[in-house]
Amino acid sequence: MTSRSERIRTRLMQVFSPSSLEVIDDSAKHAGHAGASPEGETHYTVKIVSSQFDGMNRVAIQRAVNKALAEEFETGLHALSIKARSETA
Repeated sequence: MTSRSERIRTRLMQVFSPSSLEVIDDSAKHAGHAGASPEGETHYTVKIVSSQFDGMNRVAIQRAVNKALAEEFETGLHALSIKARSETA
């Protein structure tokens, strides 16, 4: 069984072909908070740079990343901090 981190990484690579991608599990920082799970894998930070974001504003990029990860949100991903930019930004 693959971890949520691996699934997030795989999905973002498939959809955005980023030149840079970092997926950070922040779940331990949120233990006891709403949406946190004792097993973890609920809170993440994604740092991504992709030419797919060229011409998109910040809100459009956030929506695109959230849409790409919709299945993860449906299966327990609670919070996602997105630090994204285009290649030209």
